[in-house]
Amino acid sequence: MRGLRHFTRALVVRHYFYALSAASLVGVAAIYPLWPGVLGALWLVVPLIALGAYDILNPRHTVLRNYPLIGHFRYLFEYIRPEIQQYFIHTDESGKPFDRETRSLIYRRAKGVDSTLPFGTRRVLSREGYESAAHSLAPCRVDPEHARVLFGAERAQPYSASRLNVSAMSYGALSPHAISALNHAAKLGGFAHNTGEGGLSPYHRMGGDLIWQIGTGYFGCCDSAGRFDPGSFRDCARGPEVKMIEVKLSQGAKPGHGGILPAVKVTPEIAAARHVALGEDCISPPAHTAFDGPRGLLDFVVRLRELSGDKPVGVKLAIGRRREFLSLVKAMLETGVTPDFITVDGAEGGTGAAPPELSNHFALPLTEALVFVRNALVGAGLRERVRIIASGKVASGFDMIVKLALGADACNSARAMMFALGCIQSLRCNTNQCPVGIATQNPARYEALDVTDKRQRVARYHAATIASFLELLGTMGVAAPERLSPELIFRHDGRQARSYAETFEFLEPGALLGSRVPASFARDWERASPERW
Repeated sequence: MRGLRHFTRALVVRHYFYALSAASLVGVAAIYPLWPGVLGALWLVVPLIALGAYDILNPRHTVLRNYPLIGHFRYLFEYIRPEIQQYFIHTDESGKPFDRETRSLIYRRAKGVDSTLPFGTRRVLSREGYESAAHSLAPCRVDPEHARVLFGAERAQPYSASRLNVSAMSYGALSPHAISALNHAAKLGGFAHNTGEGGLSPYHRMGGDLIWQIGTGYFGCCDSAGRFDPGSFRDCARGPEVKMIEVKLSQGAKPGHGGILPAVKVTPEIAAARHVALGEDCISPPAHTAFDGPRGLLDFVVRLRELSGDKPVGVKLAIGRRREFLSLVKAMLETGVTPDFITVDGAEGGTGAAPPELSNHFALPLTEALVFVRNALVGAGLRERVRIIASGKVASGFDMIVKLALGADACNSARAMMFALGCIQSLRCNTNQCPVGIATQNPARYEALDVTDKRQRVARYHAATIASFLELLGTMGVAAPERLSPELIFRHDGRQARSYAETFEFLEPGALLGSRVPASFARDWERASPERW
């Protein structure tokens, strides 16, 4: 009797929708002799009953076993939760990782329409972390030539780069149409396109300038065993479209973590671009095998310069253990070899999939990392020989101003360029189901992305952002980016606005070379070794 009461209670309280469907079926059978046309309702009722029965018997989902049929609404609402939040809950200043106001700014600049803000700021100017810049009572005009900066002045083939370029995004993570549009845009706008570590594909060769990134998998320049292949590298690196080479040690989204491109996503074109086997998982190891230690890295930099025809070669990294970067600085001092540039990636960067523990809890944020790298190079007397690129959540002219004031020479942007392509921040980059055809290898999705239209949008966004950057410089009375300083940028601590010069310590040139190393660097500098990380 108790079991019957339990079944009845479950049927009435939890399975009422399923019970209603079953009752409908009984009702249809009962009135069929009176109204034969009602049999058509079975086309609706029978599938519902079958689905409900499957839900009850399915051991994988307790919610569906307890609430057959209606339990599916839970999964439906969970699936569309990002869209519900984005369209109905988030304000202009909320939303992660990019708020609506920032996304709207990028969309409008990409479309070439008015991007001004009516009726004053909506920001809470006294909130902790709010940034602002100091304007001047004597604004000036900034020459457009300052929109570019020279890399590798000592190289046989130096490169004059835009102050804003496309950050590393691989073919494989992004669709062929997305890569094509970005490269076409780079050609139209005169800026550089970083390939990411996924190799050089035909879609990268649309006429735009390239920064070829070499990761731990050496994709595009590896042999059958996955080792670095000098011949393959030389053949690609000497191509006229390759302007610089970047050796990736780590990235902000997943430092110290190798990636896996599942076999199902390794298309024939991806396999050809990466020099990997078709139908097998494409694995990127956590660390490099072509060199070991700081000295080995610098030897590798020299080797890549020689193989490429003496083009600028740099390093990309996220900052974790400060001692390890200082070990690289000591190796530079002892060998006299410096990379032509260092790309500093912040923990807030990242366009692809990564374990949440790595994305949320590893690597320094870009601001802190940038100040540290700047201090290490200035303190060692090497800053004039090494350009710094800031990479991590750069979307506006103001973002560029802040990063250059803290020590960068140029900026890379990934997600902002994706927004210009049409990204709607649906947060499905890791599912191969990107609704706008950017982060997917599904032809049914990416063929809807019109390359001709999107390349124009990305080029317009870049041009408008550079124009904003130059305008802000003039507003601050700074005639050249090199004259930006931390004293001109402020961050609110919740009580008052402090300049970055007050917030952080900034070393004087050569401060690490004397007998009295600043206390904040002394322990790490003493432990750093040019021989090992």
